[in-house]
Amino acid sequence: MINLTVNGRAVSMDADPDMPLLWAVREELQLTGSKFGCGAAQCGACTMHVAGAPVRACLTPISSVAGAQVTTIEGIATDPVGQVVQAAWVAQDVAQCGYCQSGQVMAAVALLKGNKKPTDAQIDEAMAGNICRCGTYARIRAAIHTAAAQLA
Repeated sequence: MINLTVNGRAVSMDADPDMPLLWAVREELQLTGSKFGCGAAQCGACTMHVAGAPVRACLTPISSVAGAQVTTIEGIATDPVGQVVQAAWVAQDVAQCGYCQSGQVMAAVALLKGNKKPTDAQIDEAMAGNICRCGTYARIRAAIHTAAAQLA
């Protein structure tokens, strides 16, 4: 049995210790907002927060997060920074196909929790591991600046 806290709720999972966190959350907990993209931790679609830090859940074994606080895209809906980032995403009309957006939002929330006024270069660095095949990078950067201004 692996015990952890997901979105503020204590959970116990009888899962293979090597099962990726992404699949444990999607299959066992039915939280499907985080997406499978590449399976190689290169695209960022699977990004979740573990103890507040963004991780690629597609390659993170569930056993490595035992006892940890895990936040998924569903969980940031109650987070003040998450709410501001999600509102900025809508205001800047960021999403096109939307597939990568849960990972993009999770990375942006982590950035803004650690840096309240990021520069373009800092945004680019923090978001570099998140691929958007639609190419909405300029709108993502604008949304992060919008959220940062609202959080200031």
